[in-house]
Amino acid sequence: MRKWVSAIHEMLSRKRPLVMALILSQEGSTPRAAGTRMMIGVDGAIAGTIGGGRIEAVVMETAREMLGKPGAVIRSFDLTSEIVDAMDMICGGKLEILIDSIAPDETNRLFFSSLLQMLEQRQKGLMVTELLESDSAVLQVKCAVLRQDGGIIGDSNFKTKIDSIPGKLRAPVLTRDGGRRLFIEPVMAAGTVYLFGAGHVSLQTAILAKRVGFEIVVLDDRMEFANTSRFSDADEVRVLASFEKALEGLEIHADSYLVILTRGHLHDKTVLQQALKTPAGYIGMIGSRKKRDAIYRALEKEGFAAKDFEKVHCPIGLSIGAQTPEEIAVSIVAELIHARSVK
Repeated sequence: MRKWVSAIHEMLSRKRPLVMALILSQEGSTPRAAGTRMMIGVDGAIAGTIGGGRIEAVVMETAREMLGKPGAVIRSFDLTSEIVDAMDMICGGKLEILIDSIAPDETNRLFFSSLLQMLEQRQKGLMVTELLESDSAVLQVKCAVLRQDGGIIGDSNFKTKIDSIPGKLRAPVLTRDGGRRLFIEPVMAAGTVYLFGAGHVSLQTAILAKRVGFEIVVLDDRMEFANTSRFSDADEVRVLASFEKALEGLEIHADSYLVILTRGHLHDKTVLQQALKTPAGYIGMIGSRKKRDAIYRALEKEGFAAKDFEKVHCPIGLSIGAQTPEEIAVSIVAELIHARSVK
């Protein structure tokens, strides 16, 4: 979520109008899921994708016509086999896409600035997009964010009935309330991946994890490895005095993903010992089962119990037969995505 909010915030900060395409609903096999967004700005600026192909081209054509003009429309796409063949696509489902023109006015700038700040502070809540429509034409689009603490970002008079929505909403929901439709989605940070160790696997993991929306922090005790020139995709790179205090000064919480990829077993054990004392939502450590068992036995002698190791993913990553640093990074990031999706 932070990625598209940041893109909108940047465009509005430069006082540039934009059009946002939002997948409201999808059935069957479609390129992207509900909640996926793409932003189309002036001068050909584009952020995000709703799946590419002919559908995206049609949406972009509509968006360019709407740029700088008030209004919003909903476009429906029925990807039957006949249409799919014509579009040279392999999908066969249905899509409903909102195409909404967003003006660079003070109200919108304040809304997205506040939403971005909320995400940066790792606050949670629900974002509600209200659609007042007539046939296929949307007359009005209103947005508000209901914070977990009860506060509201947006129109203070915004009222909505969401009693039927689960408290822990994990995926967007499109529902109807009287004469309006409500698109409700969870507001949450994408999570921060802490990479302990700055070797080859760590470098590839940083690149992939950043591309799927995670924030990246790299930590190592070797300046020649842990530097911004090497880890240009990282949000932060820290050079440690040693791994003995690797987690010192870090804000570790349920949206933290601790990935232990140091250059040796002793360093891995040192970091894992500290990681087990945190509320991190994910802890993963590279290495064989033999190495893992040896580290666990050593930590048991230091007071840890077998149940403490149940939350550790080791060997780290999904079992896909990965061999190279790039392949191992794919397996790790795939596991991170899965861990994030089930929270």
